[in-house]
Amino acid sequence: MAALTFAAIDVGSFEVEMGIYEISNRNKIRKLDQIRHVTALGKDTYNNGKISYEMVEELCDVLADFARIMKSYKVTEYRAYATSAMREARNNRIVLDQIRVRTGIQVRIISNSEQRFLGYKAIAVSDDEFDENIQQGTAIVDVGFGSMQISMFDKNLLVNTENLPLGVLRIRGTLEEVDTTMEQYRELIDEMVDNELQNYKKMYLKERKIKHLIGIGENILYLFRYEEDGKPLSRITREQFEEFYTRLSTMNEEQMEEHFGVNREYASLLMPCAVIYKKFLEMTGAEMIWIPGVRLCDGIAAEFAADKKLIKFRHNFDNDIISTSRSMAKRYQCLSRHTETVEKYVLQIFDTMRKYHGMGQRERLLLQIAVLIHACGKFISVRNSNECAYNIIMSTEIIGISHLEREIIANVVRYNIRDFDYNMVRMETELDEVTDSFSGQNEVMLLIAKLTAMLRLANSMDRGHSAKLADCRMTVKDQNLIITTDYHGDITLESVSFEQKAAFFEEIFGIRPVLRHKKNV
Repeated sequence: MAALTFAAIDVGSFEVEMGIYEISNRNKIRKLDQIRHVTALGKDTYNNGKISYEMVEELCDVLADFARIMKSYKVTEYRAYATSAMREARNNRIVLDQIRVRTGIQVRIISNSEQRFLGYKAIAVSDDEFDENIQQGTAIVDVGFGSMQISMFDKNLLVNTENLPLGVLRIRGTLEEVDTTMEQYRELIDEMVDNELQNYKKMYLKERKIKHLIGIGENILYLFRYEEDGKPLSRITREQFEEFYTRLSTMNEEQMEEHFGVNREYASLLMPCAVIYKKFLEMTGAEMIWIPGVRLCDGIAAEFAADKKLIKFRHNFDNDIISTSRSMAKRYQCLSRHTETVEKYVLQIFDTMRKYHGMGQRERLLLQIAVLIHACGKFISVRNSNECAYNIIMSTEIIGISHLEREIIANVVRYNIRDFDYNMVRMETELDEVTDSFSGQNEVMLLIAKLTAMLRLANSMDRGHSAKLADCRMTVKDQNLIITTDYHGDITLESVSFEQKAAFFEEIFGIRPVLRHKKNV
């Protein structure tokens, strides 16, 4: 096919950036242009909780320029995403409406987990050896303006990810009213960072060894963009970093401006970034930082190209999502033989019913996650486990899952053991803002009902937690989902539970589940 011209827009906390890309099957993804404009969006939000009228004016002017540039490049499609500054602003819906009306650009706020996931996709598409690089003890460290994300990989799988309130703009905002010398300023940053990282270490590192770091995000790119004879540095050893940090520590802000080629606003953010990486290197003993040089816009372009089937990732990101969900289940002590059994049953039901439920692979993934963590609420309360599970899921990031998808999973788990009420499903996301995956509230509600019906039925099939129906076979015939087992023993408990859950399943799908027990004499 002919090359497609695509624009990726990142409405970030400190910069508004647009990348223009040429995407084709043959050339994959090639960046044609990159435009950036420094803004104080994050400063407004983190200090005042909302975006000022003056900032809205500036933002609309910048995005109107972007729209004109897109037209000059004959851009056929674009995606515009906003991150933490817009996400945390109380007046974000008003701001997004102003942008749409005045520039014609539709901006979507993405969750933190979606934002970080785009970073991983940018690395994967830019590096053919991504899977090889994450085989042994690797952490992706994304130091942003509002927060810091640490994601650990081992044996080619993401094992856990955590977001810490250590964004460089947030740190600077906390300390900007304090009258200090440069040395005292570094010490205060050091203390703030050390406190957060030590808590992280106790919870997640323990015996885990981290050999390499992958540094992504805007901030580390600015730190090392002139370090290799005036060119960006792609790899730096711990010893090299220590030598760099010593040099940086002797500079004042004016010297930083000159050395790094940035304005004073950005120069004040370099030291917090360097301190964070220094402390993380010391804490983990990592030997090297790899800096692939990717930005959020690169991840947006990679996501778009994959969605359009113009490129194919070698790395399986769905496996990462499942892996982190298993880690979450393990943390709340609900990863058991029963969980694995129900997982097998529910995926078998989903696949057998594929012609009748109208759902795809993404919905299958959400169902699988719901199964893995459906019992997490028992960690807090056995009696009120479904409500506790809902709160745990809504309070825990699942990398690669949007906020709306997390709400869907939480509601499926919540209604697994309580009557389904179509009018009382708890939703926080403003559904009129969501257009990419769902057309409205009714579609989301129906999806929750479908996944709940499947989870309930699969759970009933292992009511005794003994995997009695492990050999079962499934088929749809004459409006019945026939599940046949040759189990030699008694399945009365499973049969009673199955019959109780069959009515809701039939109500949702119009297919009656039937359990057939063939005893071999």
